[in-house]
Amino acid sequence: MVEEIKKEGKEAIFVQGDVSKEKDAKKIINETVKAFGKIDILFNNAGIVIPGKIDTMSTEDWDRTMEVNVRSVYLMSKHALPYLKKTKGTIINNSSSVALKGVKDRAAYTASKGAVLSLTRAMAADYIEEGIRVNAICPGTTDTPSLTRRLAQFEDPEKARKEFIARQKMGRLGTPEEIAEGVLFLACNTFTTGTSLSIDGGMTM
Repeated sequence: MVEEIKKEGKEAIFVQGDVSKEKDAKKIINETVKAFGKIDILFNNAGIVIPGKIDTMSTEDWDRTMEVNVRSVYLMSKHALPYLKKTKGTIINNSSSVALKGVKDRAAYTASKGAVLSLTRAMAADYIEEGIRVNAICPGTTDTPSLTRRLAQFEDPEKARKEFIARQKMGRLGTPEEIAEGVLFLACNTFTTGTSLSIDGGMTM
């Protein structure tokens, strides 16, 4: 991705890290500021999906889901905020359509994305007077490499794909570009804070 961006004549860096670990979150923020001198936009986009109901998933899988999906939002935002206060910047958190509508076999994921949505509203209220906007995007099922890997774990991946598509009333999966357009809107619209933007093909309609 860095190479693609640079081919377009733009600047980009890659910093490897586990955003659920504080030392890595600090490193990512510090390296970004070192390279560009400031932070205008933070998009908390890390997430994992581990299937399971409350009584079928392990405690370890529950904890890991919360670490990656929720703790990372706290850590990355915490360490970015000193710089965002200087730029009057913005934070976009990746929640999910399941934060608004429950689906089967996704207990930890649903709980984590609900937490992200509520945290977004709390952060928006906390930092509005400092000129920082905080919003959430709630995507539906999106056709990504991550989804392809998850579908491959089903006994019948093609059947599973059709079931995923059927959840969205538009009859198809979303594209990464369509989700990115929503993130861009939230980054650019300066009269929007504390909101959730659903891009889900009618899933929560």
